[in-house]
Amino acid sequence: MNTKLIITTELLPRPSDGTCVPCLVCALYEDNRMVDVTAEPAGRESILNNIYVARVQNVSRQLSAAFVEIAKGKKCYLPLKDIRNPVFTKKISPKPVVSGDELVVQIVKEAVKTKDPVVTTVLEFPGEYLVVTSDADKTGISSRVKGPQRQRLQKLSLELRKDCSPGIIMRTNAAAADDAQIVDEFMQLRTAFEQLVSQAAHSVCYSCLRKERPFYLKMLLDADKTKLDEVVTDQPHILEQIRNAVPHASYRLRLYEDPLLPLAKLYNVAGRITDALKQRVWLKSGANLIIQPVEALTVIDVNSGKNISKKETSGYHYQINLEAAAEIARQLRLRNISGIIIVDFIDMRPEELNISLLDAFREFLRQDPVPVRLEGMTKLGLVELTRKKQKKSLAEQLNA
Repeated sequence: MNTKLIITTELLPRPSDGTCVPCLVCALYEDNRMVDVTAEPAGRESILNNIYVARVQNVSRQLSAAFVEIAKGKKCYLPLKDIRNPVFTKKISPKPVVSGDELVVQIVKEAVKTKDPVVTTVLEFPGEYLVVTSDADKTGISSRVKGPQRQRLQKLSLELRKDCSPGIIMRTNAAAADDAQIVDEFMQLRTAFEQLVSQAAHSVCYSCLRKERPFYLKMLLDADKTKLDEVVTDQPHILEQIRNAVPHASYRLRLYEDPLLPLAKLYNVAGRITDALKQRVWLKSGANLIIQPVEALTVIDVNSGKNISKKETSGYHYQINLEAAAEIARQLRLRNISGIIIVDFIDMRPEELNISLLDAFREFLRQDPVPVRLEGMTKLGLVELTRKKQKKSLAEQLNA
């Protein structure tokens, strides 16, 4: 499989009104098929993962949450369960948290529609191989790392934390790195964490203590390096940023300079994104998916559509559902659909076919770097799953 990360600029349609806006786009392609994409309209910048000194406005015991401001009038939601090992810059009461307290928070969810951004006091500093966290009790390893490599990383984690260091989460890319690379990155991230805590003590309220790296750098560092062959961009300054951020990359880094065929046109960026915003998705068999986001969840319906086969058998329905399951897993990642998702597959009998379908669906979903949980099938034959919210959906990005 040939895997490329493309970083370029393109005019993209805003879903709300169809007008085109200039965007910086970072897209992951597998065998010339777009599988993941983030688009940032010009002049807009995400605050996801930024770290601020915030002021507590009020505490709601009924909601089990506090409301804090990261800037004057910029309110955020802080679940009380997420107040762990908080770094206070101003404490006015011995109670755990009260109005007027000032503390360090990190944005974990951006504002969506009428919902405020969500913050936590558990700070995370991600690198290429691991994440350093202020949750000192946290030690973890990516579930994708198996066998001897997992044992190696478990041993290394214990060694790194023997002096009561911050928490550590080993990422998938750590499996392909040697111990020296991991230790070096850990020391850098731990130093950054300690410096931020020290800086916070002398910072005024609403200070931004740390800005997330540009989204394309984050997407690059999050990518599985064992599968990434090439990074291509037509932006010279971005090429230099990548060289500085990842000086010993295992993939090829290339500046695209063909004036006759722009990079965005070569990879049909606008066309692929336009397709990813459509409600209907056609499958090779002639069947189709209808993807409908509603207020609280996303509903996906599987239809036989243009498939004119007369074989109305269980095996025929199973093949359509299997094809649909693979495409649904891809569309969830491509569109960055999160939250509750309900899938209405074509009804099948006997029950063994449904069990086999769910097993295959789980395997397709495991390819997604974002955690997805398949809950099962209801008595009405609807499949329920949830996907973790990490950033705005593709439609929300362009409408922002």
